[in-house]
Amino acid sequence: MKILHVPCLEDNYAYLIIDEVSKEAAVVDPVEPDKLIQAASQNGVHLSFVLTTHHHWDHAGGNEKIKQLLPGIKVYGGSIDNVKGCTNKVENGDKLSLGSDVNILCLHTPGHTKGHISYCVSGKENEDPAVFTGDTLFIAGCGKLFEGSAEQMYGSLCVTLGSLPKPTRVYCGHEYTVKNLQFAQTVEPTNEKISQKLAWAQQQRQAGLPTIPSTIEEELETNPFMRVDLPQLQEAVGCKSPVDALQEIRQRKDNWRG
Repeated sequence: MKILHVPCLEDNYAYLIIDEVSKEAAVVDPVEPDKLIQAASQNGVHLSFVLTTHHHWDHAGGNEKIKQLLPGIKVYGGSIDNVKGCTNKVENGDKLSLGSDVNILCLHTPGHTKGHISYCVSGKENEDPAVFTGDTLFIAGCGKLFEGSAEQMYGSLCVTLGSLPKPTRVYCGHEYTVKNLQFAQTVEPTNEKISQKLAWAQQQRQAGLPTIPSTIEEELETNPFMRVDLPQLQEAVGCKSPVDALQEIRQRKDNWRG
């Protein structure tokens, strides 16, 4: 299994997931289809289907065009998310396969939108799995609660995604990492892991390199929204429950100007 990131728009990421045996590929959130088709061509792979994380235009906005460019291509999206161009609706627990070695598990991760789907992808046994989290989980952050509640986002981040194997690689929908870590420092000023990762992320961006992927383990160490089960974090934001802490941190982030 090979994963390629393709920068789109200002700060979006689309992805190619490649089964190296069959040379089949899936594409995640191809908002600029031409770029993804070109990347597939350069890598000698056939685009089999589209995985859409959620209905917002900067993720689903290329679906109709890719269907025109590649007639008959399947477009998967959440069953209750009203994804533009969707041909095949998926629900939590649905499984898809790509080529001979790649398996995809659909996870309902609401909060940012009500029908948001994250796609957990596994290859051969010796390969770490990967999860494509769209705008639910960012590196060191989470999406704004446009259509969901803090309780839903808590379930998505801390229960559903937080229970994936720790080495699972995290590929999110935007390059927001530096700002997210700068904010995370305001929540946990003494967390050394946050400071270390921020220094690394700033170096990556200065060199024109991405900060993806992270891992679930790194997120549990540095992402305040995934650390709300910790009593010391709840205390730091003046809350007594994980959901209240997440709500409080999200409100602070919404108002934070960096």
